[in-house]
Amino acid sequence: MRSRLAALAAWVAASVVAWPALAADRLSLDDAFARVAATHPELRLFDSRGAVLAAERERAALRPALVAGATLENAFGTDEVRGLQGAELTLTLASVLERGGKLDARRTLARSQIDALAVEREARRLDLLAEVARRYLAMVAARRQGEIAAQDIAQRRRTLAGARQRLQAGASPESVVLTAEAALARAELERARAQQRLDSARQYLAALWGERDPHFEVVAADPARLPEIADFAALTALLERTPELEQFVGEQRIREARLQLARSQATADLDWQLGVRRLEASDDFGMVGSLSLPLGAERRAAPGIRAAEAELGALEIEREARGLALHSTLVEAHGRYRTAQLEVRRLQDEVIPLLSRAEGAAERAYRAGAISYLEWAQLQSERTAARRQQLDAALDAQRTLIEIQRLTGQAFIAGQSTDKGNAP
Repeated sequence: MRSRLAALAAWVAASVVAWPALAADRLSLDDAFARVAATHPELRLFDSRGAVLAAERERAALRPALVAGATLENAFGTDEVRGLQGAELTLTLASVLERGGKLDARRTLARSQIDALAVEREARRLDLLAEVARRYLAMVAARRQGEIAAQDIAQRRRTLAGARQRLQAGASPESVVLTAEAALARAELERARAQQRLDSARQYLAALWGERDPHFEVVAADPARLPEIADFAALTALLERTPELEQFVGEQRIREARLQLARSQATADLDWQLGVRRLEASDDFGMVGSLSLPLGAERRAAPGIRAAEAELGALEIEREARGLALHSTLVEAHGRYRTAQLEVRRLQDEVIPLLSRAEGAAERAYRAGAISYLEWAQLQSERTAARRQQLDAALDAQRTLIEIQRLTGQAFIAGQSTDKGNAP
């Protein structure tokens, strides 16, 4: 489990390539992980729950209490038992002798609950780290969207300058200039929207550790740098050790302990009492004692045993159902990642370079009067759309990669073992 936490923390190296921070207020993904792990209330709550379970374990280890008693008989009556003349004072010590292994069953149940809490805490930590990665990615995405918008603005400004030159030369109508100005305004609007998304994403990320007025920037990253992941068969094998399924192991121990505790109730406890009695009339002392054993304990315990057995049997079905759901999720995530990865590469290696060359040729042709403004503007739009398509595909791949790593608890780096990392 600890190695899986380290593996998820290695998401920085596995999925987003980061450069050194340029200022003290730059936040890396590792920094965000550390802040959430140290401050998030859901993780701190597990410490309180652990203290409660530790107290429950101490209570479960207690044996039945000794009960001291005193009984006064034949006192303050009439005739021979007037006042204390015939009084009988009995001092007793009583308790319950537990039978059927009830003490061991309680101890086992308490220990299994503590062990299960540790597994649950680690699973929740993985969920939170994945959420940190998603929110961090949202900031990276907003920055990249702003950069694409800035590139589009630069293109539109060149188009507007060319349209104005053509207008001054009498080779183009004023409507072309106005259209170019509108296109520039739309590009500037998109940049403003990206800035707003960046501010919102920053607030959303900082909310995980309770910061109300954040001003940090994320470390520069390229979402299009996608790592290679293991094939589907290897991922399926890793899925068997996912924290979501490992929680069923802890739950099975708890239900087995509850079944053992229910079975122990079929053996009745023995109530015992010992004491000494003083007879006032003769000033003599005598020992007293008693034993009592409830009848029908096995019959009364039978419903609880059946219920515990049914709960234990249902757990395997629950695990199977959860395993199928996780397998389906992994199938979809693996396919989505491969598809998005292919799309990003083809756009990066083929489509965008071709559109860049075409847009450059169109600019030269427009300035020479060989093509219309609409043809040049359309190529600019196609180039910007291709960049946004690549970014969207890369972001989809990154989100899918986060989900795969959350499911398996592993970081996937080309040429490296998927079991890398031993520290939390």
